[in-house]
Amino acid sequence: MPDEVWNRLAVALDVPDRRSALELVDRLDGACRWLKVGMELYYAAGNDLIETLRGRGYRIFLDLKLHDIPNTVAGAVRSVTGTGAELLTVHASGGPAMLRAAAEAARAEGAPRLLAVTVLTSMDAAELHAAGVQGTPAEQVLRLAKLATSSGIDGMVCSPQEVAAVRSATGPETILVVPGVRPEGSAVDDQKRVATPAETITRGASMLVVGRPITRASDPAKAARAILEEIGQAL
Repeated sequence: MPDEVWNRLAVALDVPDRRSALELVDRLDGACRWLKVGMELYYAAGNDLIETLRGRGYRIFLDLKLHDIPNTVAGAVRSVTGTGAELLTVHASGGPAMLRAAAEAARAEGAPRLLAVTVLTSMDAAELHAAGVQGTPAEQVLRLAKLATSSGIDGMVCSPQEVAAVRSATGPETILVVPGVRPEGSAVDDQKRVATPAETITRGASMLVVGRPITRASDPAKAARAILEEIGQAL
């Protein structure tokens, strides 16, 4: 399978501990190149797990959604630099000063490329309004994507519903990583703004993040390969 296809899928290791993560990786049987390590797993297993996964040949997307004062976020980016993770998330809603501080810290050699989380895929208009944000999710995503781009961030995390608009607004070089991807017939679970792998790639996504449709499948390797095949057909 071409690199162009392999690099378009990250499997989310949304499990609670190192043992569960490594068991899942064994079941994936090399059917993906990228693994996403989120807060739950990272806080439980730490950098040692990142080193182990990299030693097995995987590329790491560290999804920590950093959101704090500028100095603290910059320090966190510097701390992560030594892990070898290649992608790291910050919250776009942290504001321009925080985003600029993160981008400056990420200029160091070996630092991960930064992705700004716009609006979580579990949120819809009602959730945004409850948090004091008026307008639609699409409007807020575009507003935050433009802010992140102007602040020096490499890419964005957005839902399949907004990826085409963000691609148009930020240009071809922006990394657009898209969760909330569900193969036809899969359960939506707690996601609100979803689409199929083919639809999401066609709209301009750089990489899809897929968790439960793969990790809860009876054969995770087979499920991952099916999504890669769908991605290949959409390119």
